[in-house]
Amino acid sequence: MPGGAVRAGQGKNRAKTVVALIALVLVSALCAGKGAAAQEKIQAQQGAPNPPKINAGSWVLEDAGTGLYLAGKNPDKRMAIASTTKIMVALIALERGVDLDKEVTISDQAERFVGSVYSNVGLISGERLSVRELLVASLVPSGTDADYALAEYLGGGGGKAGVENFVDEMNQKAKSMGLKNTHFDNPAGLDSPEHYSSARDMAEIARAAMKYPVFRDIVDTEQATISTQNREIQVYTTNNLLYTYPPAIGIKTGTSPEAGPCLVAAAKKGDESYIAVLLDASSDEYRFTAAQKLFDFGFADYEREALVRKGQVYEKVGLPYRRDESVGLSAARDVAGLAGPGLEVERRETTKEAPPAAQAGEELGTVEVLVDGKSVGSSPLVTQKSYEEASLWQKIRYWTSGAVNSVSGWISGLSSS
Repeated sequence: MPGGAVRAGQGKNRAKTVVALIALVLVSALCAGKGAAAQEKIQAQQGAPNPPKINAGSWVLEDAGTGLYLAGKNPDKRMAIASTTKIMVALIALERGVDLDKEVTISDQAERFVGSVYSNVGLISGERLSVRELLVASLVPSGTDADYALAEYLGGGGGKAGVENFVDEMNQKAKSMGLKNTHFDNPAGLDSPEHYSSARDMAEIARAAMKYPVFRDIVDTEQATISTQNREIQVYTTNNLLYTYPPAIGIKTGTSPEAGPCLVAAAKKGDESYIAVLLDASSDEYRFTAAQKLFDFGFADYEREALVRKGQVYEKVGLPYRRDESVGLSAARDVAGLAGPGLEVERRETTKEAPPAAQAGEELGTVEVLVDGKSVGSSPLVTQKSYEEASLWQKIRYWTSGAVNSVSGWISGLSSS
């Protein structure tokens, strides 16, 4: 009897131990689940799971075609941006469609930046240059004197008022682009508490500017000659990537005491193109090395591919008056998009009601492709084969079968009540 009691007690103790272990496992699983969810959230915020380690206050890597965010650090933090500001000046000039051959006279205000800031090309009051040459002088060697001359002209007049008018336009443009972390206080990026942007916003400005062939040609220039009415000036790019990294195609550097070394860069290889933005990099030369690391990461880990393929069926629609028959809807064309680590691809199909009859290739819907929630394109969905209008017999059978089903349902309902 005592032995039986001991065995019973041991059994109870073992049972308690088992229950405790099970509870511990469940709690651990729940905690692990919470940890995994948190990790997934962090990865979603940071983009790719394993981007390069970049020593900069803020940076991003984006797909140049769609603006798809791939990786970054503090992408929306408001930062000083120095002369990368001049990208917005060029964007507005080109968007306006200004006459690139129009001559602009250099003012005393523009000349005062010669010698007072690092970035200038030595323009003298009274000299005349075309708008195109001012863009070259502003974007290639980062001439602040040329940039102010351009801002005065675009602002509708010389002097301070013209510049202020143009800066207002810069801010209106930023607002219209939906840039929530950008504000300009001057056209050149001179340090000011009211002059800032973010890495993500700067990438968007650069993407918009790169749509213009003139801008692309200028920012991909290693050296150029600009001319006034009585002399020629040789200018050289401040973007060392153009000398050292073959896929590089621009865009603009910037440096100031408050901003530190900055770079907005673009690179293209095959059908892939990326934009990298680095703000407050650890050193002048490091910003170029870091940008190359980001581009190499993009080219190695991501690939543009057909996320919807022409001829593949993505949806079906039922045929009128034929309950068990349908026609497949296939994509009319490929839809290409970026695929790679951290990117979620989604396809959304929409269809309309099938007409009584249709030929093969008739459009009855659309398939849209989204990567990380951003639309990258769509394709019509077309009938894979033709079909004829339902015969009278098919229509009668459709109606009668529907009536029979209704009656059966009614009788079933009476029986159950």
